Amino acid sequence: MDQKIGVVGAGLMGAEIALVFALADHDVLLNDRDQQSLGRALARLRTLMEKGVARGFYEQGQIDAVLARIRPVSDLSTFHDRDIVTEAVFEAVEVKSAVLKALDEICKPDCLITSNTSTIPISTLAAALPIERRPHFIGTHYFSPVSRMNLVEVIPGFDTTGTTLEEVMATIISIGKTPIHVKDVAGFAVNRMLHMFMIEAVKLVEEGVATPEDLDTACRLGLGHPIGPFALMDAVTSSLCVQAQEIMQEAYGERFRPPPLLKQRVRAGYAGGKGQPGWITPAVSG
Repeated sequence: MDQKIGVVGAGLMGAEIALVFALADHDVLLNDRDQQSLGRALARLRTLMEKGVARGFYEQGQIDAVLARIRPVSDLSTFHDRDIVTEAVFEAVEVKSAVLKALDEICKPDCLITSNTSTIPISTLAAALPIERRPHFIGTHYFSPVSRMNLVEVIPGFDTTGTTLEEVMATIISIGKTPIHVKDVAGFAVNRMLHMFMIEAVKLVEEGVATPEDLDTACRLGLGHPIGPFALMDAVTSSLCVQAQEIMQEAYGERFRPPPLLKQRVRAGYAGGKGQPGWITPAVSG
């Protein structure tokens, strides 16, 4: 059954979440604060499809048809008829809570509202919603790049119903992704494993054991990883990694404390992302 989908946030994650639903023939509204952000997002998606999404390649007519199913809107009130809405805004409780409160005012009572948070417990975010809305609220943590990564962590909160969990799991499968059911804890499952790995990798550099480049090579060739931890930190930004680790440090203690070198590089402007210098990406002079 075709569902009317809404996505709030047209950044790298939100735009690609909108794309995978459009590829599955759903009608999608993509919301951001201004038309310039929305225009940039759609241009990125067109380029992504032209290069091939998830090992699939599309003719120009197919690209036009898919992107036509994504309607950019800066007015959130257009979400009044959506069946499923995904919040994919900045990873901060106050920012996400503001969006959830706005959606509660707009969305129909049986709309399923999901959050793409990567670290914040779903029940913490659910506190922004009234009691009657919380049974229809759940976490759906996609992985970047969404167009290629098949995994989605599905995280019910304290008040999420079994029906909501089943419906969301089925929807994730229907768009070609693989869901796993994860308990509602800070960092969920994958990020808890990933950030312990990243923290140890940075410590190896701090101790002079090996360079970031050699450690990335070791992970690719010795562990079979498709990308090394330092290239990954450059892609998602080290600043986001510090933010996630601090959230988990608050929940679990010292084992998730961000390494001093990681925080120092972020403060020095070596966080990576969008062509900026990082661990592997060099600074550009001039």
